[in-house]
Amino acid sequence: MPALKERSRKAVLLDDPVMAALVQAAGRYALRIQSEREPFESLVRAIAHQQLSGVVAQRILDRFCALYPGTAFPTPAALLATPPESLRSAGFSFAKIRALHDLADKTRAGVVPPGDTLREMDDETIIERLSSVRGVGRWTVEMLLMFQLGRPDVWPVDDFGVRNGFRLAYGLKQMPTPRALREFGERWRPYRSAAAWYLWRAVDLHRAGELPPPRRPAPRLARRTKRRGASAH
Repeated sequence: MPALKERSRKAVLLDDPVMAALVQAAGRYALRIQSEREPFESLVRAIAHQQLSGVVAQRILDRFCALYPGTAFPTPAALLATPPESLRSAGFSFAKIRALHDLADKTRAGVVPPGDTLREMDDETIIERLSSVRGVGRWTVEMLLMFQLGRPDVWPVDDFGVRNGFRLAYGLKQMPTPRALREFGERWRPYRSAAAWYLWRAVDLHRAGELPPPRRPAPRLARRTKRRGASAH
């Protein structure tokens, strides 16, 4: 069955000559899934990373976890019992502390379910439930769907890396709008997570000077939305 899925995914992606060249340059699809984490932990980590570099966010998370010796990661109840000044000393802003408290409250109330329950829910239901948490938007939940649950058809059109990868791979002068990218990505159903992964790789290949040149003129849809103007996420 995995081999069949691999062939099906390749058939969908390789039908597009630009994506086919990108697949050849980037190699086998290798999205790393961290399925062992509970949604609470994943969302705490996501909140910590918002608007910060990965290095700075990890330092904050290390100091945060050090507040709870003897445990791999604190529970919602432990977080709620932590004085705000301790969370501030770890490096969280007041806005992020409010988001963490709301996340802990909603986890204890069942709005944010445990991982086993979450895996039984469909993508849009998960997005609706989890994005009700303060400070957690659709993009954050989409990353959880991809990297924790391994969902195959997530299409994060607001992701800067995906949009920039598309611009580079397809030879556009400006960023495609999320709406244009959403329309264009319909051709890659039901494997849009793989398409997103390869567009992230397009950015890496571009930096290394190894990105294949576009094999066809810029897509009509992207060219049309470009004239309307696009903003970076």
